[in-house]
Amino acid sequence: MDKTKKEKVKKTQLTDKNKKILNIAFNILAIFCIALFCIALTPKTFQNDTFYTIKVGQGIREHGIDGQDHYSFIDLPYTYPHWLYDVIMSLIYDFMGGFTGLYISTMVLSVALGITLYFTLKKISKNNLVSFGIALGQMYLMKDYVAARAQLVTFVLFVLTILFIEKFLETGKKRYVVGLIIIPTLIANLHSAVFPFYFVLFLPYIGEYIIKLILDAHIEHNAYKWILEYRIKRTNEKLKKVEKNEVDKYQAKVAKLTNELNHINEKFEKYLIKYEERNKRPFKLKIEKIDRVKWLILIMFISIFTGLLTPIGDMPYTYTARIMQGNTTSSINEHLPLTLIDNKPILLCLTVTIALLIFTDSKIRLRDLFFLAGLTLLSLMSRRQVSMLVLFGGMVLARILTELFEKKDKKGTISVMKFMTTTIGEILTIIFVFSISYYVYIPNKNAEYISQSSYPVEAVEWIKQNLDYKNIRMFNEYNYGSYLLFNDIPVFIDSRCDLYTPEFNGEKGEDGKYKGQDIFSDCINITGIATYYDTKFDEYNITHVMTKTNSKLKMLISRDDGYKEIYKDDNFIIYERLNQD
Repeated sequence: MDKTKKEKVKKTQLTDKNKKILNIAFNILAIFCIALFCIALTPKTFQNDTFYTIKVGQGIREHGIDGQDHYSFIDLPYTYPHWLYDVIMSLIYDFMGGFTGLYISTMVLSVALGITLYFTLKKISKNNLVSFGIALGQMYLMKDYVAARAQLVTFVLFVLTILFIEKFLETGKKRYVVGLIIIPTLIANLHSAVFPFYFVLFLPYIGEYIIKLILDAHIEHNAYKWILEYRIKRTNEKLKKVEKNEVDKYQAKVAKLTNELNHINEKFEKYLIKYEERNKRPFKLKIEKIDRVKWLILIMFISIFTGLLTPIGDMPYTYTARIMQGNTTSSINEHLPLTLIDNKPILLCLTVTIALLIFTDSKIRLRDLFFLAGLTLLSLMSRRQVSMLVLFGGMVLARILTELFEKKDKKGTISVMKFMTTTIGEILTIIFVFSISYYVYIPNKNAEYISQSSYPVEAVEWIKQNLDYKNIRMFNEYNYGSYLLFNDIPVFIDSRCDLYTPEFNGEKGEDGKYKGQDIFSDCINITGIATYYDTKFDEYNITHVMTKTNSKLKMLISRDDGYKEIYKDDNFIIYERLNQD
Protein backbone atom coordinates (compact mmCIF):
# COMPACT_ATOMS: atom_id res chain seq x y z
CA MET A 1 0.00 0.00 0.00
CA ASP A 2 1.51 3.35 -0.99
CA LYS A 3 1.87 6.33 1.30
CA THR A 4 -1.13 8.25 -0.10
CA LYS A 5 -3.50 5.34 0.44
CA LYS A 6 -2.22 4.82 4.00
CA GLU A 7 -2.86 8.48 4.81
CA LYS A 8 -6.42 8.24 3.44
CA VAL A 9 -7.15 5.11 5.51
CA LYS A 10 -5.67 6.73 8.61
CA LYS A 11 -7.77 9.85 8.05
CA THR A 12 -10.94 7.74 7.64
CA GLN A 13 -10.20 5.80 10.82
CA LEU A 14 -9.64 9.01 12.72
CA THR A 15 -12.93 10.37 11.42
CA ASP A 16 -14.77 7.23 12.54
CA LYS A 17 -13.12 7.49 15.96
CA ASN A 18 -14.15 11.13 16.28
CA LYS A 19 -17.72 10.24 15.33
CA LYS A 20 -17.78 7.56 18.00
CA ILE A 21 -16.45 9.97 20.64
CA LEU A 22 -18.99 12.61 19.57
CA ASN A 23 -21.79 10.04 19.74
CA ILE A 24 -20.81 8.94 23.26
CA ALA A 25 -20.43 12.51 24.50
CA PHE A 26 -23.81 13.54 23.10
CA ASN A 27 -25.51 10.43 24.49
CA ILE A 28 -24.24 11.24 27.99
CA LEU A 29 -25.49 14.83 27.68
CA ALA A 30 -28.85 13.68 26.28
CA ILE A 31 -29.37 11.05 29.00
CA PHE A 32 -28.60 13.57 31.75
CA CYS A 33 -30.94 16.21 30.32
CA ILE A 34 -33.76 13.74 29.62
CA ALA A 35 -33.46 12.32 33.14
CA LEU A 36 -33.60 15.82 34.62
CA PHE A 37 -36.68 16.70 32.58
CA CYS A 38 -38.45 13.41 33.36
CA ILE A 39 -37.87 13.82 37.09
CA ALA A 40 -39.28 17.36 36.96
CA LEU A 41 -42.49 16.37 35.16
CA THR A 42 -43.27 13.42 37.46
CA PRO A 43 -46.37 14.46 39.45
CA LYS A 44 -46.14 14.35 43.21
CA THR A 45 -49.88 14.02 43.83
CA PHE A 46 -51.10 10.46 43.38
CA GLN A 47 -54.12 9.36 41.35
CA ASN A 48 -56.94 7.23 42.73
CA ASP A 49 -55.67 4.02 41.10
CA THR A 50 -52.49 4.17 43.20
CA PHE A 51 -54.45 3.75 46.43
CA TYR A 52 -56.21 0.54 45.43
CA THR A 53 -52.98 -0.73 43.82
CA ILE A 54 -51.23 -0.62 47.18
CA LYS A 55 -54.10 -2.27 49.02
CA VAL A 56 -54.72 -4.98 46.42
CA GLY A 57 -50.99 -5.78 46.39
CA GLN A 58 -51.01 -6.11 50.17
CA GLY A 59 -54.09 -8.35 49.90
CA ILE A 60 -52.41 -10.62 47.35
CA ARG A 61 -49.44 -11.03 49.68
CA GLU A 62 -51.84 -11.95 52.49
CA HIS A 63 -54.54 -14.01 50.73
CA GLY A 64 -52.90 -14.97 47.44
CA ILE A 65 -54.77 -14.68 44.14
CA ASP A 66 -58.03 -16.12 45.43
CA GLY A 67 -60.36 -14.59 42.82
CA GLN A 68 -62.31 -12.70 45.49
CA ASP A 69 -62.55 -8.99 46.26
CA HIS A 70 -61.84 -8.06 49.90
CA TYR A 71 -62.57 -4.33 49.83
CA SER A 72 -66.19 -3.79 48.82
CA PHE A 73 -69.00 -4.61 51.22
CA ILE A 74 -70.75 -6.22 48.25
CA ASP A 75 -69.62 -9.80 47.73
CA LEU A 76 -67.87 -9.81 44.34
CA PRO A 77 -65.31 -11.91 42.42
CA TYR A 78 -62.12 -10.18 41.31
CA THR A 79 -59.71 -11.01 38.47
CA TYR A 80 -56.56 -9.09 39.56
CA PRO A 81 -55.73 -7.80 36.03
CA HIS A 82 -52.38 -6.30 37.09
CA TRP A 83 -51.53 -8.46 40.08
CA LEU A 84 -47.73 -8.35 39.68
CA TYR A 85 -47.61 -4.56 39.47
CA ASP A 86 -49.88 -4.33 42.54
CA VAL A 87 -47.56 -6.58 44.53
CA ILE A 88 -44.45 -4.63 43.51
CA MET A 89 -46.04 -1.28 44.41
CA SER A 90 -47.23 -2.59 47.77
CA LEU A 91 -43.69 -3.82 48.57
CA ILE A 92 -42.25 -0.41 47.67
CA TYR A 93 -44.88 1.30 49.84
CA ASP A 94 -44.38 -1.01 52.82
CA PHE A 95 -40.60 -1.34 52.82
CA MET A 96 -39.17 1.58 50.83
CA GLY A 97 -40.58 4.76 52.34
CA GLY A 98 -44.34 4.77 51.79
CA PHE A 99 -45.57 7.45 49.39
CA THR A 100 -42.05 8.87 49.08
CA GLY A 101 -40.84 5.50 47.83
CA LEU A 102 -43.69 5.38 45.31
CA TYR A 103 -42.91 8.91 44.15
CA ILE A 104 -39.24 7.97 43.60
CA SER A 105 -40.22 4.75 41.78
CA THR A 106 -42.48 6.78 39.47
CA MET A 107 -39.56 9.11 38.76
CA VAL A 108 -37.38 6.09 37.92
CA LEU A 109 -39.99 4.73 35.49
CA SER A 110 -40.45 8.18 33.97
CA VAL A 111 -36.70 8.46 33.39
CA ALA A 112 -36.64 4.91 31.99
CA LEU A 113 -39.38 5.83 29.52
CA GLY A 114 -37.59 9.01 28.42
CA ILE A 115 -34.23 7.29 27.91
CA THR A 116 -35.80 4.28 26.17
CA LEU A 117 -37.62 6.66 23.84
CA TYR A 118 -34.36 8.46 23.04
CA PHE A 119 -32.48 5.29 22.08
CA THR A 120 -35.45 3.93 20.11
CA LEU A 121 -35.74 7.20 18.20
CA LYS A 122 -31.99 7.15 17.61
CA LYS A 123 -32.23 3.64 16.20
CA ILE A 124 -35.11 4.60 13.91
CA SER A 125 -33.94 8.03 12.72
CA LYS A 126 -30.14 7.57 12.94
CA ASN A 127 -29.95 11.15 14.20
CA ASN A 128 -29.00 11.94 17.82
CA LEU A 129 -30.06 15.58 17.77
CA VAL A 130 -33.53 14.95 16.34
CA SER A 131 -34.00 12.02 18.74
CA PHE A 132 -33.08 14.21 21.70
CA GLY A 133 -35.52 16.96 20.75
CA ILE A 134 -38.39 14.59 19.91
CA ALA A 135 -37.86 12.58 23.13
CA LEU A 136 -38.17 15.75 25.25
CA GLY A 137 -41.30 16.76 23.32
CA GLN A 138 -42.84 13.31 23.72
CA MET A 139 -42.23 13.27 27.46
CA TYR A 140 -43.80 16.72 27.80
CA LEU A 141 -46.92 15.49 25.99
CA MET A 142 -46.88 12.35 28.16
CA LYS A 143 -46.80 14.24 31.45
CA ASP A 144 -50.50 13.58 32.15
CA TYR A 145 -49.87 9.85 31.72
CA VAL A 146 -46.85 9.67 34.02
CA ALA A 147 -48.33 8.29 37.23
CA ALA A 148 -47.94 5.44 39.71
CA ARG A 149 -50.09 3.19 37.55
CA ALA A 150 -49.44 -0.02 35.64
CA GLN A 151 -49.70 1.83 32.33
CA LEU A 152 -46.36 3.57 32.94
CA VAL A 153 -44.54 0.23 33.01
CA THR A 154 -46.27 -0.93 29.85
CA PHE A 155 -45.31 2.30 28.07
CA VAL A 156 -41.65 1.39 28.65
CA LEU A 157 -42.26 -2.19 27.49
CA PHE A 158 -44.08 -1.06 24.33
CA VAL A 159 -41.24 1.30 23.36
CA LEU A 160 -38.76 -1.52 24.02
CA THR A 161 -40.84 -3.72 21.72
CA ILE A 162 -40.31 -1.30 18.82
CA LEU A 163 -36.60 -1.05 19.66
CA PHE A 164 -36.22 -4.85 19.68
CA ILE A 165 -38.19 -5.23 16.43
CA GLU A 166 -36.03 -2.62 14.68
CA LYS A 167 -32.84 -4.19 16.07
CA PHE A 168 -33.92 -7.67 15.02
CA LEU A 169 -34.81 -6.53 11.50
CA GLU A 170 -31.39 -4.90 11.18
CA THR A 171 -29.18 -7.56 12.79
CA GLY A 172 -31.24 -10.76 13.04
CA LYS A 173 -29.72 -11.47 16.47
CA LYS A 174 -31.57 -14.00 18.63
CA ARG A 175 -31.36 -11.97 21.82
CA TYR A 176 -33.95 -9.58 20.43
CA VAL A 177 -36.27 -12.52 19.73
CA VAL A 178 -35.92 -13.56 23.38
CA GLY A 179 -36.76 -10.01 24.45
CA LEU A 180 -39.83 -9.94 22.20
CA ILE A 181 -41.13 -13.11 23.90
CA ILE A 182 -40.33 -11.96 27.45
CA ILE A 183 -42.13 -8.62 27.02
CA PRO A 184 -45.67 -10.01 26.43
CA THR A 185 -45.15 -12.38 29.36
CA LEU A 186 -44.44 -9.39 31.58
CA ILE A 187 -47.39 -7.43 30.16
CA ALA A 188 -49.78 -10.34 30.81
CA ASN A 189 -48.88 -10.18 34.50
CA LEU A 190 -48.21 -6.46 34.97
CA HIS A 191 -51.17 -5.07 32.99
CA SER A 192 -53.22 -7.74 31.23
CA ALA A 193 -55.72 -5.16 29.92
CA VAL A 194 -53.22 -4.00 27.26
CA PHE A 195 -51.93 -7.47 26.31
CA PRO A 196 -53.68 -7.39 22.88
CA PHE A 197 -52.05 -4.05 22.01
CA TYR A 198 -48.64 -5.74 22.04
CA PHE A 199 -49.58 -7.59 18.86
CA VAL A 200 -50.86 -4.40 17.23
CA LEU A 201 -47.24 -3.18 17.21
CA PHE A 202 -46.29 -6.01 14.84
CA LEU A 203 -49.07 -5.39 12.33
CA PRO A 204 -47.61 -2.35 10.48
CA TYR A 205 -44.40 -4.29 9.77
CA ILE A 206 -46.27 -7.39 8.63
CA GLY A 207 -48.79 -5.36 6.64
CA GLU A 208 -46.04 -3.52 4.75
CA TYR A 209 -44.27 -6.82 4.05
CA ILE A 210 -47.40 -8.47 2.65
CA ILE A 211 -48.30 -5.46 0.49
CA LYS A 212 -44.75 -5.34 -0.86
CA LEU A 213 -45.00 -9.01 -1.80
CA ILE A 214 -48.23 -8.34 -3.66
CA LEU A 215 -46.87 -5.28 -5.46
CA ASP A 216 -43.67 -6.96 -6.55
CA ALA A 217 -44.95 -8.41 -9.80
CA HIS A 218 -41.58 -9.98 -10.56
CA ILE A 219 -42.27 -12.56 -7.86
CA GLU A 220 -44.98 -13.97 -10.08
CA HIS A 221 -42.49 -14.05 -12.94
CA ASN A 222 -40.04 -15.87 -10.72
CA ALA A 223 -42.68 -18.44 -9.89
CA TYR A 224 -43.54 -18.93 -13.54
CA LYS A 225 -39.84 -19.21 -14.38
CA TRP A 226 -39.45 -21.88 -11.74
CA ILE A 227 -42.38 -23.83 -13.21
CA LEU A 228 -40.90 -23.64 -16.71
CA GLU A 229 -37.45 -24.70 -15.51
CA TYR A 230 -38.98 -27.62 -13.64
CA ARG A 231 -40.97 -28.73 -16.72
CA ILE A 232 -37.85 -28.55 -18.90
CA LYS A 233 -35.92 -30.62 -16.38
CA ARG A 234 -38.64 -33.26 -16.19
CA THR A 235 -39.02 -33.37 -19.98
CA ASN A 236 -35.27 -33.90 -20.42
CA GLU A 237 -35.38 -36.73 -17.93
CA LYS A 238 -38.20 -38.39 -19.86
CA LEU A 239 -36.33 -37.82 -23.11
CA LYS A 240 -33.59 -40.19 -21.95
CA LYS A 241 -36.13 -42.97 -21.43
CA VAL A 242 -38.41 -42.65 -24.48
CA GLU A 243 -38.30 -44.75 -27.61
CA LYS A 244 -36.61 -43.45 -30.76
CA ASN A 245 -39.86 -42.60 -32.53
CA GLU A 246 -40.80 -40.22 -29.68
CA VAL A 247 -37.45 -38.40 -29.40
CA ASP A 248 -38.36 -35.69 -31.89
CA LYS A 249 -41.63 -34.97 -30.08
CA TYR A 250 -39.90 -34.50 -26.71
CA GLN A 251 -37.06 -32.47 -28.21
CA ALA A 252 -39.62 -30.16 -29.79
CA LYS A 253 -41.36 -29.82 -26.43
CA VAL A 254 -38.05 -28.93 -24.72
CA ALA A 255 -37.30 -26.36 -27.42
CA LYS A 256 -40.73 -24.79 -27.03
CA LEU A 257 -40.42 -24.56 -23.25
CA THR A 258 -36.88 -23.18 -23.56
CA ASN A 259 -38.02 -20.49 -26.00
CA GLU A 260 -40.83 -19.55 -23.64
CA LEU A 261 -38.38 -19.39 -20.73
CA ASN A 262 -36.03 -17.15 -22.72
CA HIS A 263 -38.94 -14.87 -23.58
CA ILE A 264 -39.93 -14.68 -19.93
CA ASN A 265 -36.33 -13.94 -18.95
CA GLU A 266 -36.18 -11.03 -21.39
CA LYS A 267 -39.43 -9.58 -20.05
CA PHE A 268 -38.23 -10.13 -16.52
CA GLU A 269 -34.95 -8.31 -17.11
CA LYS A 270 -36.82 -5.32 -18.59
CA TYR A 271 -39.21 -5.32 -15.65
CA LEU A 272 -36.32 -5.34 -13.19
CA ILE A 273 -34.79 -2.29 -14.84
CA LYS A 274 -38.09 -0.39 -14.59
CA TYR A 275 -38.60 -1.64 -11.05
CA GLU A 276 -35.19 -0.40 -9.92
CA GLU A 277 -35.74 2.98 -11.60
CA ARG A 278 -39.11 3.32 -9.86
CA ASN A 279 -37.55 2.52 -6.48
CA LYS A 280 -34.92 5.19 -7.02
CA ARG A 281 -37.65 7.79 -7.51
CA PRO A 282 -40.42 6.76 -5.13
CA PHE A 283 -43.47 8.90 -4.48
CA LYS A 284 -44.38 10.14 -0.99
CA LEU A 285 -44.84 6.56 0.14
CA LYS A 286 -41.88 4.22 0.54
CA ILE A 287 -42.55 0.50 0.74
CA GLU A 288 -39.78 -1.79 1.94
CA LYS A 289 -39.57 -5.55 1.98
CA ILE A 290 -37.36 -6.86 4.77
CA ASP A 291 -37.07 -10.63 4.62
CA ARG A 292 -36.72 -10.94 8.40
CA VAL A 293 -40.27 -9.62 8.81
CA LYS A 294 -41.54 -13.14 8.10
CA TRP A 295 -39.87 -14.20 11.36
CA LEU A 296 -41.88 -11.52 13.16
CA ILE A 297 -45.00 -13.49 12.20
CA LEU A 298 -43.57 -16.55 13.97
CA ILE A 299 -42.51 -14.47 16.99
CA MET A 300 -45.99 -12.96 17.21
CA PHE A 301 -47.57 -16.43 16.99
CA ILE A 302 -45.35 -17.75 19.81
CA SER A 303 -46.03 -14.66 21.91
CA ILE A 304 -49.77 -15.29 21.79
CA PHE A 305 -49.25 -18.25 24.13
CA THR A 306 -47.34 -16.16 26.69
CA GLY A 307 -50.74 -14.97 27.95
CA LEU A 308 -51.12 -18.42 29.50
CA LEU A 309 -48.09 -17.79 31.75
CA THR A 310 -50.12 -16.00 34.39
CA PRO A 311 -52.17 -17.00 37.45
CA ILE A 312 -55.22 -14.96 36.38
CA GLY A 313 -56.60 -17.39 33.82
CA ASP A 314 -57.76 -16.08 30.46
CA MET A 315 -57.80 -12.40 31.46
CA PRO A 316 -55.02 -11.35 29.02
CA TYR A 317 -57.19 -12.65 26.17
CA THR A 318 -60.67 -11.68 27.33
CA TYR A 319 -60.25 -8.51 29.42
CA THR A 320 -60.36 -6.04 26.51
CA ALA A 321 -63.36 -7.73 24.89
CA ARG A 322 -65.28 -7.74 28.16
CA ILE A 323 -64.55 -4.13 29.01
CA MET A 324 -65.64 -3.04 25.52
CA GLN A 325 -68.97 -4.83 25.98
CA GLY A 326 -69.74 -2.87 29.12
CA ASN A 327 -70.80 0.74 29.55
CA THR A 328 -67.74 1.98 31.45
CA THR A 329 -66.12 3.21 28.24
CA SER A 330 -68.93 5.73 27.75
CA SER A 331 -68.79 7.06 31.32
CA ILE A 332 -65.12 7.24 32.30
CA ASN A 333 -63.32 10.35 31.06
CA GLU A 334 -60.20 8.64 29.70
CA HIS A 335 -62.30 6.30 27.55
CA LEU A 336 -64.33 9.06 25.90
CA PRO A 337 -63.63 10.14 22.29
CA LEU A 338 -60.93 12.76 21.74
CA THR A 339 -61.94 16.21 20.55
CA LEU A 340 -58.87 17.60 18.80
CA ILE A 341 -59.73 21.24 19.45
CA ASP A 342 -59.62 20.45 23.18
CA ASN A 343 -56.14 18.97 22.87
CA LYS A 344 -54.19 21.64 21.02
CA PRO A 345 -50.70 20.07 21.44
CA ILE A 346 -51.85 16.89 19.68
CA LEU A 347 -53.63 18.93 17.01
CA LEU A 348 -50.45 20.95 16.44
CA CYS A 349 -48.26 17.83 16.18
CA LEU A 350 -50.59 16.18 13.68
CA THR A 351 -50.77 19.39 11.64
CA VAL A 352 -46.96 19.72 11.56
CA THR A 353 -46.53 16.07 10.51
CA ILE A 354 -49.09 16.36 7.70
CA ALA A 355 -47.64 19.70 6.57
CA LEU A 356 -44.13 18.21 6.34
CA LEU A 357 -45.44 15.42 4.16
CA ILE A 358 -47.44 17.75 1.90
CA PHE A 359 -45.17 20.75 1.50
CA THR A 360 -41.74 19.12 1.51
CA ASP A 361 -40.23 16.26 -0.46
CA SER A 362 -40.09 14.11 2.68
CA LYS A 363 -41.38 10.58 2.31
CA ILE A 364 -43.08 8.23 4.73
CA ARG A 365 -42.68 4.48 5.00
CA LEU A 366 -45.82 2.44 4.63
CA ARG A 367 -45.48 0.95 8.11
CA ASP A 368 -45.14 4.46 9.55
CA LEU A 369 -48.29 5.48 7.73
CA PHE A 370 -50.05 2.47 9.24
CA PHE A 371 -48.85 3.51 12.70
CA LEU A 372 -49.85 7.14 12.27
CA ALA A 373 -53.26 6.49 10.71
CA GLY A 374 -54.17 3.62 13.04
CA LEU A 375 -53.18 5.38 16.26
CA THR A 376 -54.87 8.62 15.19
CA LEU A 377 -58.08 6.67 14.64
CA LEU A 378 -57.74 4.94 18.02
CA SER A 379 -57.11 8.30 19.72
CA LEU A 380 -60.22 9.81 18.17
CA MET A 381 -62.16 6.84 19.52
CA SER A 382 -60.65 6.98 23.03
CA ARG A 383 -58.59 9.66 24.80
CA ARG A 384 -56.67 6.92 26.52
CA GLN A 385 -54.96 6.05 23.23
CA VAL A 386 -53.50 9.56 22.89
CA SER A 387 -50.55 8.27 24.89
CA MET A 388 -49.86 5.63 22.23
CA LEU A 389 -50.18 8.23 19.46
CA VAL A 390 -47.60 10.41 21.21
CA LEU A 391 -45.17 7.51 21.77
CA PHE A 392 -45.26 6.00 18.29
CA GLY A 393 -46.33 9.06 16.28
CA GLY A 394 -43.21 10.79 17.59
CA MET A 395 -41.12 8.02 16.05
CA VAL A 396 -42.70 8.69 12.65
CA LEU A 397 -42.08 12.43 12.99
CA ALA A 398 -38.43 11.82 13.95
CA ARG A 399 -37.83 9.84 10.78
CA ILE A 400 -39.48 12.49 8.58
CA LEU A 401 -37.50 15.33 10.19
CA THR A 402 -34.22 13.44 9.87
CA GLU A 403 -34.79 12.84 6.18
CA LEU A 404 -35.62 16.52 5.69
CA PHE A 405 -32.48 17.71 7.54
CA GLU A 406 -30.22 15.32 5.64
CA LYS A 407 -31.52 16.61 2.32
CA LYS A 408 -31.21 20.28 3.24
CA ASP A 409 -28.01 20.22 5.28
CA LYS A 410 -26.28 16.91 5.95
CA LYS A 411 -23.67 18.42 8.27
CA GLY A 412 -26.03 20.79 10.07
CA THR A 413 -27.03 18.49 12.91
CA ILE A 414 -23.43 17.28 13.29
CA SER A 415 -22.26 20.87 13.72
CA VAL A 416 -24.90 21.50 16.39
CA MET A 417 -23.94 18.28 18.18
CA LYS A 418 -20.28 19.30 18.16
CA PHE A 419 -21.14 22.65 19.72
CA MET A 420 -23.47 21.08 22.31
CA THR A 421 -20.69 18.73 23.47
CA THR A 422 -18.20 21.55 24.04
CA THR A 423 -17.93 22.93 27.58
CA ILE A 424 -19.92 26.05 26.74
CA GLY A 425 -22.44 24.05 24.72
CA GLU A 426 -23.01 21.59 27.56
CA ILE A 427 -23.52 24.41 30.06
CA LEU A 428 -25.99 26.21 27.80
CA THR A 429 -27.87 22.98 27.02
CA ILE A 430 -28.15 22.02 30.69
CA ILE A 431 -29.29 25.54 31.62
CA PHE A 432 -31.95 25.45 28.89
CA VAL A 433 -33.25 22.01 29.91
CA PHE A 434 -33.11 22.96 33.59
CA SER A 435 -35.18 26.09 32.86
CA ILE A 436 -37.97 24.20 31.10
CA SER A 437 -37.74 21.45 33.73
CA TYR A 438 -38.25 23.99 36.50
CA TYR A 439 -41.21 25.46 34.64
CA VAL A 440 -42.77 21.98 34.42
CA TYR A 441 -41.91 21.28 38.08
CA ILE A 442 -43.63 24.42 39.46
CA PRO A 443 -47.06 22.71 39.94
CA ASN A 444 -45.31 20.03 42.04
CA LYS A 445 -43.39 22.51 44.16
CA ASN A 446 -45.96 22.80 46.95
CA ALA A 447 -48.04 19.74 46.06
CA GLU A 448 -48.89 17.00 48.55
CA TYR A 449 -49.03 13.28 47.93
CA ILE A 450 -52.79 13.28 48.54
CA SER A 451 -55.06 16.06 47.32
CA GLN A 452 -57.50 16.96 50.11
CA SER A 453 -59.89 18.52 47.62
CA SER A 454 -60.10 15.27 45.64
CA TYR A 455 -59.95 12.72 48.45
CA PRO A 456 -61.74 12.67 51.83
CA VAL A 457 -58.62 12.86 54.00
CA GLU A 458 -60.25 14.62 56.97
CA ALA A 459 -63.49 12.69 56.57
CA VAL A 460 -61.65 9.36 56.78
CA GLU A 461 -59.99 10.39 60.03
CA TRP A 462 -63.40 11.34 61.45
CA ILE A 463 -65.00 8.06 60.30
CA LYS A 464 -62.31 5.98 61.97
CA GLN A 465 -62.73 7.85 65.23
CA ASN A 466 -66.54 8.04 65.35
CA LEU A 467 -68.06 5.14 63.39
CA ASP A 468 -67.88 1.36 63.38
CA TYR A 469 -66.36 1.80 59.94
CA LYS A 470 -65.65 -1.85 59.19
CA ASN A 471 -69.33 -2.76 59.53
CA ILE A 472 -71.08 0.20 57.91
CA ARG A 473 -72.35 0.08 54.33
CA MET A 474 -71.55 3.56 53.08
CA PHE A 475 -72.42 4.74 49.59
CA ASN A 476 -69.53 6.63 47.98
CA GLU A 477 -68.83 8.01 44.54
CA TYR A 478 -66.48 6.50 41.96
CA ASN A 479 -63.52 8.89 42.05
CA TYR A 480 -62.51 8.61 45.70
CA GLY A 481 -63.55 5.05 46.59
CA SER A 482 -59.94 3.86 46.23
CA TYR A 483 -58.83 6.19 49.02
CA LEU A 484 -61.51 4.78 51.32
CA LEU A 485 -60.49 1.15 50.75
CA PHE A 486 -56.85 2.18 51.16
CA ASN A 487 -57.86 3.18 54.70
CA ASP A 488 -59.69 -0.13 55.32
CA ILE A 489 -63.16 1.36 54.90
CA PRO A 490 -65.41 -1.02 52.89
CA VAL A 491 -66.58 0.71 49.72
CA PHE A 492 -69.63 0.75 47.48
CA ILE A 493 -67.41 1.36 44.44
CA ASP A 494 -63.88 2.42 43.54
CA SER A 495 -61.90 3.03 40.35
CA ARG A 496 -61.54 -0.68 39.56
CA CYS A 497 -64.40 -0.23 37.11
CA ASP A 498 -64.24 -3.79 35.80
CA LEU A 499 -65.07 -5.24 39.23
CA TYR A 500 -68.43 -3.49 39.33
CA THR A 501 -69.81 -4.54 35.93
CA PRO A 502 -71.73 -7.71 34.93
CA GLU A 503 -69.06 -8.56 32.37
CA PHE A 504 -66.65 -9.32 35.23
CA ASN A 505 -68.76 -10.20 38.26
CA GLY A 506 -71.41 -12.27 36.44
CA GLU A 507 -71.77 -15.31 34.22
CA LYS A 508 -72.39 -15.30 30.48
CA GLY A 509 -75.96 -16.29 29.61
CA GLU A 510 -77.30 -18.24 26.64
CA ASP A 511 -78.09 -14.94 24.89
CA GLY A 512 -74.40 -13.98 25.02
CA LYS A 513 -74.94 -11.28 27.65
CA TYR A 514 -73.40 -11.32 31.09
CA LYS A 515 -75.69 -11.68 34.10
CA GLY A 516 -74.41 -9.95 37.21
CA GLN A 517 -74.52 -6.81 39.32
CA ASP A 518 -74.21 -3.54 37.42
CA ILE A 519 -72.99 -1.51 40.37
CA PHE A 520 -71.11 0.87 38.09
CA SER A 521 -74.30 1.93 36.29
CA ASP A 522 -76.17 2.25 39.59
CA CYS A 523 -73.44 4.55 40.92
CA ILE A 524 -73.51 6.72 37.79
CA ASN A 525 -77.31 6.92 37.88
CA ILE A 526 -77.45 7.72 41.59
CA THR A 527 -74.82 10.47 41.45
CA GLY A 528 -76.33 11.88 38.26
CA ILE A 529 -79.89 11.81 39.74
CA ALA A 530 -81.00 9.54 36.91
CA THR A 531 -82.65 7.15 39.37
CA TYR A 532 -84.32 7.50 42.76
CA TYR A 533 -81.46 7.13 45.22
CA ASP A 534 -83.48 5.79 48.15
CA THR A 535 -84.73 2.79 46.21
CA LYS A 536 -81.19 1.84 45.27
CA PHE A 537 -79.99 2.39 48.81
CA ASP A 538 -82.64 -0.08 49.99
CA GLU A 539 -81.39 -2.58 47.41
CA TYR A 540 -77.82 -2.36 48.70
CA ASN A 541 -78.75 -1.92 52.42
CA ILE A 542 -76.91 1.41 52.58
CA THR A 543 -76.46 2.79 56.12
CA HIS A 544 -74.44 5.94 55.34
CA VAL A 545 -73.85 8.23 52.39
CA MET A 546 -70.69 10.18 51.55
CA THR A 547 -70.76 12.70 48.74
CA LYS A 548 -69.08 15.93 47.63
CA THR A 549 -70.48 19.12 49.10
CA ASN A 550 -71.25 20.47 45.62
CA SER A 551 -72.83 17.32 44.19
CA LYS A 552 -76.36 16.94 42.83
CA LEU A 553 -76.97 14.10 45.26
CA LYS A 554 -76.16 16.33 48.24
CA MET A 555 -78.75 18.89 47.08
CA LEU A 556 -81.50 16.24 47.27
CA ILE A 557 -80.43 14.38 50.41
CA SER A 558 -79.99 17.62 52.36
CA ARG A 559 -83.76 18.14 51.99
CA ASP A 560 -84.69 14.56 52.83
CA ASP A 561 -85.86 13.95 56.43
CA GLY A 562 -84.71 10.34 56.14
CA TYR A 563 -81.08 11.42 56.24
CA LYS A 564 -79.10 13.09 59.02
CA GLU A 565 -75.95 15.10 58.41
CA ILE A 566 -73.26 13.81 60.76
CA TYR A 567 -70.09 15.25 59.20
CA LYS A 568 -69.10 18.06 56.86
CA ASP A 569 -65.91 19.76 55.72
CA ASP A 570 -65.07 22.02 52.79
CA ASN A 571 -65.21 19.19 50.26
CA PHE A 572 -67.16 16.22 51.65
CA ILE A 573 -70.30 15.57 53.62
CA ILE A 574 -71.55 12.39 55.33
CA TYR A 575 -75.17 11.44 56.08
CA GLU A 576 -76.57 8.74 58.27
CA ARG A 577 -79.57 7.00 56.79
CA LEU A 578 -82.48 6.93 59.23
CA ASN A 579 -85.49 4.58 59.51
CA GLN A 580 -83.76 1.66 57.77
CA ASP A 581 -85.99 -1.41 57.45
